Amino acid sequence: MRLGLVASKRLVVNADDFGFTADVNQGILDAHRDGILTSATLMANGDAFDHAVRLSHENPSLDVGCHLVLVGGRSLLDGQPFPASVPDLLKRLVRGSIRVYDELAAQVRRIRESGVRPTHLDTHKHTHLAPPVLNAVARISAESGIRWVRRPFDVPMDAAAYGIPAGTRRISLMLRLMRGYTRHVLKARGCRSTDHFAGFQITGRYGPAELVRLIQNLPEGVTEFMCHPGRCGEELRQTSTRLKESRVLELAALTAPEVRQAARDSGVQIVSFRDLSV
Repeated sequence: MRLGLVASKRLVVNADDFGFTADVNQGILDAHRDGILTSATLMANGDAFDHAVRLSHENPSLDVGCHLVLVGGRSLLDGQPFPASVPDLLKRLVRGSIRVYDELAAQVRRIRESGVRPTHLDTHKHTHLAPPVLNAVARISAESGIRWVRRPFDVPMDAAAYGIPAGTRRISLMLRLMRGYTRHVLKARGCRSTDHFAGFQITGRYGPAELVRLIQNLPEGVTEFMCHPGRCGEELRQTSTRLKESRVLELAALTAPEVRQAARDSGVQIVSFRDLSV
C-alpha cells in the first residue's frame, strides 16, 4: 500500500531489545527484511550495541528508536549493575538512589553519537509507567525532539482466543490504572503516542494465526505492535531473559506470508514511526 494513501488503520511493528545480543539483532533484521517489522528500539547499554548500530547503518529502511533501560545490564554513568527486576527498581526509585534523568539522557546521547537518528522512545519492562521514570522520559522527549513515546496499554483482547494466562491479564489491567496519568504527563510535554498499543499480553506466545487475528481486528487509527523476534543461539541462551526460543516463534510469525496477506486484505497500512513523523 502506498504511503501517500493514508489508511484508516495503520500498524507500526516495533521490535524491542535491539542491541541485546547479536542473535537477537539478526532476528530483528530478518523480521524487517522478510516480514512486516518496520521499527526497532535500541538498548544503549546492550552487549551487542555496536553490532546493532552497524546493522542499522547497513539497513537504513529500519526505523530505530531508543529502548531506555533501568532494569538489567549496567549504568552508562558509573558502570554499576541496574536492579535485576522491576520491584527492585521501584525500591531504589523510592530511595532516590538512581539518577533517572541523567542515566536515560546518557543512553539517548550514546545512541545519537553512534550516528543513529532515533524517532521514538520506549523503556525496557515498561518502567516509564513509574512516575519518576515517566517524567524523565517525557522531559527527554521534549528536549531532544524525539516526540513519539510509547503508551503500553493493550487493546482489548479475547483471552481465550489468544491463550492469555490469567496472571498476564491481571497485570495488563493493573497497568491500565496509569493510563490517565501517563496521557497527562506526555501531553504536557508535547509528546506523541499511537492511538493504540498491542503486544504485552501475547509476548512470546503467538504464532501466525494469532497475528492474523490481531491484524484483522485492529481498531481504527494507528496501533503500535510490540514484538521480540530473534534467533536463539548460544549467546542468547547464556542470558537471564525468559524470552529465548519464543523469539524464534515470533520471528516465524512476523515473516509468515499469511500475515502480510491479512494486512492487505484488511486494508491495514504497515508503517514506521519515521513515516508517521513526515
